[in-house]
Amino acid sequence: MTKETKTRDHSYTTEPEDINPAPETSYAERARTIASTNRQGVLSTHSNKVEGFPFGSTMPFALDAKGLPIFLISGMAMHTQNLAKNARASLFITVPEAQTDPLGAARLTLVGSATQVPESDLESARETYLARHENAKYYVDFKDFSFWRLDVIDLYFVGGFGVMGWVTSSDYAAAESDPLAESAGGIIEHMNADHEAAMLDIAKHVKKITASEAKMTSVDRLGFHVRLKTTEGVRSVRIGFPGEVRAAGDCRKVLVAMVKEARSNL
Repeated sequence: MTKETKTRDHSYTTEPEDINPAPETSYAERARTIASTNRQGVLSTHSNKVEGFPFGSTMPFALDAKGLPIFLISGMAMHTQNLAKNARASLFITVPEAQTDPLGAARLTLVGSATQVPESDLESARETYLARHENAKYYVDFKDFSFWRLDVIDLYFVGGFGVMGWVTSSDYAAAESDPLAESAGGIIEHMNADHEAAMLDIAKHVKKITASEAKMTSVDRLGFHVRLKTTEGVRSVRIGFPGEVRAAGDCRKVLVAMVKEARSNL
């Protein structure tokens, strides 16, 4: 049996009927998290040399207070020359997991117009960028370098297979990065290395799924995703936390409590 689920972003996904469905963070929050926790992406501009074709460049970036990407680029760079003629551009960002699972990993495309940061915002842009890219201090004052900002008008988020949708710029601007974002990698690594049995017990108790293998694939303030190997194949399910978790230490306590509850009821 399948069900059609409407997300908080008004997009729909079709998935197997879920037992004890878990709350999900919004696409806007997940998009803001990806943009906030990564330092580089691929900037696509309109080619001057080959008119009508996109031109992709590796692009380090930082985010301002509104979540808008800031670039420090040289006037000699091809992408800068392209932007000077046509400001329309997009920034594509992937997560580190894309190295091993490119289609299953989350990614984000921000679409907008790139323009030079006005003089009134230069000091803030400089501080923000150098906090994210310390090595840029060696060339930030070169005369041919300048700060540019992508004024985002729309975003497209992909969370993995079957999870995708557009995010409005206003929803993105209002969203916050997930509080567990910086510690999520360590939590996932620890759970997969040392606590597979615990996840199997939680999945059996919460989702009524018996599995032989379990791998946590993501975690956020509301819950986590786990990939389970069952006799019927591999299943990816979401398991919710009893309450919102905003720190790594609290996440550990909640998971320990969930394991105890699961084992007392198995």
